[in-house]
Amino acid sequence: MTTSAAQNFVNVGERTNVTGSAKFRKLITNGDYAAALDVAREQVENGAQILDVNMDEGLLDSEKAMVEFLNLIASEPDIARVPVMIDSSKWSVIEAGLKCVQGKPIVNSISMKEGEEQFVHYARKVRAYGAAVVVMAFDEKGQADTFERKIEICARAYKILTEQVGFPPEDIVFDPNVFAVATGIEEHSNYGVDFIEATKWIRENLPHAHISGGVSNLSFAFRGNEPVRAAMHSVFLYHAIRVGMDMGIVNAGALPVYDDIDPELRELAEDVVLNRRPDATDRLLAAADKFKGGKQEARVVDTRWRDQPVEKRLAHALVHGITEFIEADTEEARSKAARPLHVIEGPLMDGMNVVGDLFGAGKMFLPQVVKSARVMKQAVAYLMPFMEKEKEEAGLAQRQAAGKIVMATVKGDVHDIGKNIVGVVLQCNNYEVIDLGVMVPAQKILETARRENADVIGLSGLITPSLDEMVNVASEMEREGFDIPLLIGGATTSKIHTAVKIHPAYERGQAVYVLDASRAVGVVSQLLSKEGGAEAYVSDIQADYARLAEQHARSQEEKARAPIAVARENRLRIDASKVVGKPSFTGVKVLTEIPIDELVRYIDWTPFFQTWELKGRFPQILEDEKYGEAARGLYDDATAMLRQMAEEKWLEARAVVGFWPAAARGDDIVLFKDESRKDELAVLHTLRQQMARGKDRPNLALADFVAPEDSGVPDYVGGFAVTAGIGEEAMSQRFARANDDYGGILAKALADRLAEAGAEWLHEKTRKEFWGYAADEALSNEELIGEGYQGIRPAPGYPAQPDHTEKGVLFELLGATEAIGLTLTESYAMWPGSAVSGLYFGHPESRYFGLGKIDRDQVADYAERKGYPLAEMEKWLAPVLNYDPNRAQKMAAE
Repeated sequence: MTTSAAQNFVNVGERTNVTGSAKFRKLITNGDYAAALDVAREQVENGAQILDVNMDEGLLDSEKAMVEFLNLIASEPDIARVPVMIDSSKWSVIEAGLKCVQGKPIVNSISMKEGEEQFVHYARKVRAYGAAVVVMAFDEKGQADTFERKIEICARAYKILTEQVGFPPEDIVFDPNVFAVATGIEEHSNYGVDFIEATKWIRENLPHAHISGGVSNLSFAFRGNEPVRAAMHSVFLYHAIRVGMDMGIVNAGALPVYDDIDPELRELAEDVVLNRRPDATDRLLAAADKFKGGKQEARVVDTRWRDQPVEKRLAHALVHGITEFIEADTEEARSKAARPLHVIEGPLMDGMNVVGDLFGAGKMFLPQVVKSARVMKQAVAYLMPFMEKEKEEAGLAQRQAAGKIVMATVKGDVHDIGKNIVGVVLQCNNYEVIDLGVMVPAQKILETARRENADVIGLSGLITPSLDEMVNVASEMEREGFDIPLLIGGATTSKIHTAVKIHPAYERGQAVYVLDASRAVGVVSQLLSKEGGAEAYVSDIQADYARLAEQHARSQEEKARAPIAVARENRLRIDASKVVGKPSFTGVKVLTEIPIDELVRYIDWTPFFQTWELKGRFPQILEDEKYGEAARGLYDDATAMLRQMAEEKWLEARAVVGFWPAAARGDDIVLFKDESRKDELAVLHTLRQQMARGKDRPNLALADFVAPEDSGVPDYVGGFAVTAGIGEEAMSQRFARANDDYGGILAKALADRLAEAGAEWLHEKTRKEFWGYAADEALSNEELIGEGYQGIRPAPGYPAQPDHTEKGVLFELLGATEAIGLTLTESYAMWPGSAVSGLYFGHPESRYFGLGKIDRDQVADYAERKGYPLAEMEKWLAPVLNYDPNRAQKMAAE
């Protein structure tokens, strides 16, 4: 720094932070505190004037680690000469540090996100310990991202601290939030300017307060390119310090002097940080690689492909998913071509053909293909204005796609990750895809297909009610005279359902089940073959489906099941003495703004890789001979995006949990309004297994895990709903606007994983704290994934209770829509889609099970107990019926 203001700037060393330094985290988790002290010493030697110490790691006893490390620092004079910033998202960890630290520490941090009352409470405690405090620009509405929000929150906090708490203003350090710039998202472009202007305003309007920030957040988009990141940090600090920033969390040893930065890089970084021109991000991206080695002449080894002709450069970028140079290379190709369309039909499609060949040969995998599609989309988006201009000239042919496909997630269903992946793969193979999104009514699908003259319709669905809706769409296609192929896909769909239910409803055309995205191109290309192969392919499908339907008809002859009366007699009789007792509260508790980074350690990564059709268990898949390279790249992208999600608050996780006095009454569970158990609140209906079993193997129903009403033993049942999808729609739209399918699908897949992680986190919190029957539980994530805990959390719509309509009862009990913004569609799918809900049973004999097939008598009794028409209940329970309800209805009619 060259200004006098820089001489008063306090560097806060960031490397003694387990969340910010992989090396430090490894040393602490391995118990190597001696080497960890060396990290602290190195920070001080490199110019850090405060040490930021953070021990927030899921596998650590954070309080113990904080105390041990701070005590060790105190015994090292060359380290102890600088103050400590005690950094944690948990007050218990902060307080543990405050009790043992020497001198005047700084607490990082408190905020008003939980309201003024909690803010004042913590502020008074900080003052009682004689510490200074970092105040985050965060209130009940969320984290401040604009200049206006930053100064509004800081002014309010300053007034409360100085007037209500009596906090010395010189001990207040405001953090107005440093966010990432140059992300490619337009709304982020002014983040650097907003921070700098807020700093100036705070300095002028909130006397004696200090301003700090986590500087490394600014350059997150350039992770892996340290010279560019360091230049951005130096430029940012140069301007922020001049207007009053006097503290910052930054790696002091890696910070170049402003005047020593390469002039070209300094100008590019300054354009981005100060948002001086609309193409600032693109220009810095284009030049970033040549500075990667630390000076302009240095080049990364694998940039030799940049020396090839533009056609080969485009192919290389497509195969390797590289977007940095795509607009410049596309422009170069356009300038050489007679028409912009020729760039698409020539080098771009040549490159995508290579991608298709590699994918088909098993040498590329879905994550890599979707990255390739992102490159292709951005190139086509660049060419579109030129092509639109050409439309004004008569007689010019338009690009011919291999076929046009209308795709949709059916009415009532909100799940679309698989559909989006299929769409991308088809686009990679020159098919035009019109994606109608989620919850799309049949009529809209058919109107669009007719208007667009579509060659194929594709339907997707995840929940079982979607199966009926697909039959409805097929019937409507038949009624309206369609004859184009109908593709069927999604988690609950199957070849047998397509053959038995959907295919017969659509005789004019052909319904075809598509197992996964890797098969989609082969299926569509054969259905639309112009070389005469389509007829033979459809004929083979029809013969196969006729065989499957005949087999199914034979198998559907009603099999002997234990009569429901016999199954009930063979119920599980739990040991009432082992009922786990009363929860810490009854009624409902709402949890908002659950930190995303707190959920990350609960993620089960194996299903994440399955979403991308990478088969194997995590973490072994990362070293898999076939999938390892693709899995490692995907995992790196995912973990980087998770960090960005957490830091920039892309998503908000919320939950609601409740407990009620309960008793089993036959196959149902009665919930009561209070402990007197006189007034009923609601009834949870359950279904019972009917397979023939001996006395040593009971026929289970969920009601069996609750003490019977006539036992006199007080018992309880819990319920929950959790979502990590608040903000998901806006996030998806940002990626869509950026033509970034890969980022959009990755973000949605992570939101789904975070919702499941949220359910795991909440269940652990329930066992250890809210219900408290396993307060001493200490399970690893692997043990949690393996369900090594006491108690279960079954969900309506899943094997133990396949009736989705029970979600309606649960949501009403929890007030889930009002509490956390989670709603149910007409098919009882949850919206936002990244959500999990279910019941809690705590008895040690409770366990997960599958219902299996059930007979008419139980279904009729169940429908009567619920007050539903039998035919409607049969629709919801179709997958588990031990009979064909249509045949039964025909027989009754005859």
